[in-house]
This record gives sequence, C-alpha cells and structure tokens, in this order.
Amino acid sequence: MRVDVVDPSAFTPPYDHALCSALAAADGSAEVELITSRFAYGAVPAPEGYAVRELFYRRALGAPGSRARAAGKLLQHVPDMLRYRGVARSADVVHFQWLAVQALDRWLLPDRPTVLTAHDLLPRESRPGQARAQRRLYDAVDAVVVHSAYGRSLLVDRLGVDPSKVRVIHHGAFMHLTQMEHETPLPDELAAVRGPVVLFFGLLRPYKGVETLLEAWRGASPQAELWIVGRPRMDIGPVRAQAGANVRFVSRFVSDAELPAFFRRADVVVLPYARTERLDWSGVLATALAFGKPTVVSQVGGFGELAASGAVSLVPPDDGPALRGALVELLDDSSRREALAAAAVAAAQGPYSWQASARETLALYRDLVG
Repeated sequence: MRVDVVDPSAFTPPYDHALCSALAAADGSAEVELITSRFAYGAVPAPEGYAVRELFYRRALGAPGSRARAAGKLLQHVPDMLRYRGVARSADVVHFQWLAVQALDRWLLPDRPTVLTAHDLLPRESRPGQARAQRRLYDAVDAVVVHSAYGRSLLVDRLGVDPSKVRVIHHGAFMHLTQMEHETPLPDELAAVRGPVVLFFGLLRPYKGVETLLEAWRGASPQAELWIVGRPRMDIGPVRAQAGANVRFVSRFVSDAELPAFFRRADVVVLPYARTERLDWSGVLATALAFGKPTVVSQVGGFGELAASGAVSLVPPDDGPALRGALVELLDDSSRREALAAAAVAAAQGPYSWQASARETLALYRDLVG
C-alpha cells in the first residue's frame, strides 16, 4: 500500500517523522512518502524507512514567520495543491496533517481516499469564516483522525461530523527526541542553575496560559526556577512584566538538538493551558511523556484521559491557586514525582507509543481502501 503523508507547510516535522517512521516499520505493508516543504527554522529528522519530497512552496522567500514569506506561500498554495493532485494518483491513501487554507483546500483535495488529522479541532486564533470552512473541510475528506475521545465528541456531538468518519488514534510519545546523536548542551547560564527547575516549553500563544502560570508561580517555591522556553507568537512584554526574579525566558525557536537538554534538566514540566474547546492534544505533552517527566496539565482537550492513567497531574484551567498547589506538591514530594514519571514511561511505551498509533492508522487506511 502506497501512503502519502502530506504536511504542506512543514508545521510539525517531529510528528511527521515519527508517524512516517512508525508506519514504514509497522508490518512492511506500507510504502510511505512524506510530501512537505523545506522547514525554514533548521534541521529536521532524517527519514527512517520512508521517502521525502519537498513539493510545496519551493519559491517562498523572506524570513521564517515573516509576512513576506506567508504571502509568498499563499500565492503558491493553489498551484502547488493542484500539482500535488497529479502526484497523488500513484498513492493508495493520502493523509494530510495540516490544511491551512481551509476555504480553498476542500476544493483542491486529490481524488484518492483522503485522511485529515485534526491537530486543531477548530482554529486556535480564528479569522472570520475560518471555523466554518474547517467544518466543511471535515465533510470533504474520507476520514478524520483525532487524538482523544474528547476530540471525537467535539467533532461528532458539537459539530455534527459523520461519526463513521472520526477515528481516535493516540498521539505517540516523541521517543526519537530522547535518542539524538548530537545533543546541544544547555547555555552556560542555565547549566549553572543548581536548584529545582519547572519547565514551560513551546510556542507562546494566548491560549497557553502563561499569565496564569506566572500568577501561580509567585510565592510557589523560592528555591526553584521557572523556565519559559519557546518562540513567541504574541506580545510577551506584559508577560515579562509579571515575572519575578526566579523566572527565566528563552524567547526563541529551540531546535530538536537543543530540546533534550531542557527536558532532561527539568524536574517538573507544566502545561497550564487556558480553557479552550479547540485543543485536542499537545506535542509538548508527547515530549514530556517520552522523557518520563512528572507533568502538571490543565483539564483541557484530551489531557484528562491521560490523567486517568496516573501519568500526569491534572488541575482546572485558569486556576492559579490550584496550579500553585500542584507545582508545590511535586517540588516537595520526590515519591510523587517518581510515581508520575513511571506512569509517563508506561504510557509512552504502551497506548501512547508510535507503534500502537501506526497499527491503528494502518487499520484505518485498510478500511478506506477496502
């Protein structure tokens, strides 16, 4: 079976790599090719058992994340999608990871069995008409993958998507990030820190709950440090103004080679996401599981389902005192940290492994091709 995994904008190279590698290694039945574009921020994982073609946005100019680059990609989007339709004729299944121009993409899909992974159940910072276009896109594909029962419920019960289309397949833990050949050490000023470290990692967006985290951190643990690491996608001036002396910011893109050092150093990982119905899962959480880190998460999306297995500590969203209590408990209780870490490892090696995800994804493909 020939499978095209398509991520036009290279939004999630670690996810693409992990999925393609697991599909190719699962049972030998899938010939997998990743169709994507050049990742503008740095190196990506080397393919393992699958092929890669960078067919999209080959003439995009401008700095990564700039308006000029976004405009160039938008101009090339329709021609590149139409070109890909010809390429897709040789595939048995086409599995899109992202379709960012929803109003157009539903008309540009290839004439093959088509799967869409709903990484965002609805647009995170929605523009007028975007949510409606995404809903119609769900009708246009043959199957939709979500990562939790919560995600399935939102699509089926709230949005009215055909339940026969929606398949729950867990997001795998990013084990390949724990096995990097050449890890970059922490910057000297961070490597010199001797006390406990709580790590917030990932793109800084309004829904990530950084304000609530800083509220919770005030007075939480004077001996510990909070590290807020990731590229801002919002104005972080007001956020920095809230921060105390034991908060450090690394406000830039962090490469895969740098990432392991941050997670290995962290005593606790925190995902204090604000209340939202759009979120299903998190690549940061998949990374924390892979590193076996005790993690505190808000009760949003599918996080509660993982908490039911004992692999994370769960707090209400937008609740600074509850978040403070959970962080203080973990920093003060090594046995609790060890229990969460052991459950995280078990989840990463079991139901949240890429091997399990690949088996279920291949079963979905076989259902589609009959």
